[in-house]
Amino acid sequence: MKKIAITGAKGRIGTVLRRGLDGFDITSIDLPDIDVRNYDQLLGAVSDHDMLIHLAWKDMNFMNDTFDPNDLKMAANVYKAAAEAGVERVIMASSVHADNFYKKDIKALFSTDARPSPDSVYGAGKVFVEALGRYYSEKKGLEVICVRFGGVNLEDKPPQKPYEQYSHAYWETAVWFSNGDCVNLINACLKADSIPGNYTIIYGVSDNKNRVHDISNPFNWKPKDSAEDYQS
Repeated sequence: MKKIAITGAKGRIGTVLRRGLDGFDITSIDLPDIDVRNYDQLLGAVSDHDMLIHLAWKDMNFMNDTFDPNDLKMAANVYKAAAEAGVERVIMASSVHADNFYKKDIKALFSTDARPSPDSVYGAGKVFVEALGRYYSEKKGLEVICVRFGGVNLEDKPPQKPYEQYSHAYWETAVWFSNGDCVNLINACLKADSIPGNYTIIYGVSDNKNRVHDISNPFNWKPKDSAEDYQS
């Protein structure tokens, strides 16, 4: 059985994954037991694991131009510790905010092949950890999958109120990511035999009617849910 470590396991996405992933020996890495900012603590915690999912991120407020350098430090520690400990694969939490999708003139789906256009300081931080992952994949031989997560919530529901086009609720619906689709995507990432070129980026959103992200991926993952199916 593969041993999987999850940082930020007590958070929203971590809770969804711990509830849904099956067939893995999962280690939760979270405060107060282990501080991902402490490299030696992290290295000791992941030394005998096959794969590592990094979700820990303190400043999640993409509405303000705030920045916590510890978020980048944690991501850097994860890559370095994984490479040093011989961890085979890192799944890094990025975000749909790596692109400015709050636009009225979107002519084509956002693609991971395009240059990112972060919509916030938070989004720019996620672009940085993607770039750092590419370095570790090319220079250290680490397999890296960056998942640009959409909106995951523990209630597993998209916005319920009627929404007008291009309103905040409209965009929340566009990037909604069901618990089932989230678990299935990470499951596919964990079970893949290999990663093309040791590195890939994937958008994690459900198949919503107003989806604006290209969900192509090398693992044959396809979302099964749509926000419209959950709205009353």
